[in-house]
This record gives sequence, structure tokens and C-alpha cells, in this order.
Amino acid sequence: MPSIHDFEVQSIDGQPVALDQFRGQPLLIVNTASACGFTPQFGGLEKLHQRYASQGLVVLGFPCNQFGGQDPGTNEAIAAFCQKNFGVSFPMMAKVDVNGASAHPLYQWLTAEAPGLLGSKAIKWNFTKFLVGKDGRVLRRYAPQDAPEKLSKDIEAALK
Repeated sequence: MPSIHDFEVQSIDGQPVALDQFRGQPLLIVNTASACGFTPQFGGLEKLHQRYASQGLVVLGFPCNQFGGQDPGTNEAIAAFCQKNFGVSFPMMAKVDVNGASAHPLYQWLTAEAPGLLGSKAIKWNFTKFLVGKDGRVLRRYAPQDAPEKLSKDIEAALK
């Protein structure tokens, strides 16, 4: 049975990232967008990163342009935007699709492991979040409107 540690992704600067390197650490995986009503959540995600990274939490952002064309820029432009506007220091990955036939295998796995409302596997919008435990299994899926600040209790439990 696969876990998150079986996947490889690409960093926003094009380098391979084996998720196996995060074995034993909880992950918060988020599909992001630079021009979305939820874009200010980058600030909250950065606060979670600042607060919990020393305890082992890894926040991973995955830009996606599948919702309203809200992240049309290049990976380089997205990285610059996130740094300039929100001081993002958590790892950002290369832009991916999260739905459909071209969905990244990681997102195919995440949505199968933690379906949304009424069992839907599709990601509904930007800033859908997945909390993955130290063992590589999905603990919980959060809706786009779930503010990062409200995830602290679940993150603290995952860190134990």
C-alpha cells in the first residue's frame, strides 16, 4: 500500500524532491494560487511553517492553474510573488494539475486517500489542504475556506 513517501515531486526551481526524505515528519500539502481570494492564506501557511518547522512540520505548496486560471505565471514568477508578498520560506513545488487525467500522481493518491464532501475525489478549489502524518498516511483533508490558523490543534497532535 503506497504512502506519501513513495512519491517524487519537482521543486519550483526544477529539482527532484523525493518525499521519502520527510519520513517521520508530518506534512501539510496545499494547492496554491497567486491570484485567488484565498491567496492571503500564504501568510497563515508561513506562520504555521515558522511556528512548527523546528518541531518537524513540513509545509509544501503546489501551485495550480486549474481553478479560474488564477496562477498562470511561470514557476519562477510564482516563487518571486510568494517571497515578495508573503515572505514564503516553506518549500514551493513546481506547478501541477490536481484534477483530471493530467493530475499529478501525488494528488491522485491524496484525493483517493482523503475524499472530499460526499466522497468526491476532485479538488474543488485552490488552497485545499491535506495533513499527512509521520507515517505517511493522510490524516485529514481541509476545505479551501479552512484558515491555516485553525489547523494548529491537528498539527500539534500530528507532531506528537
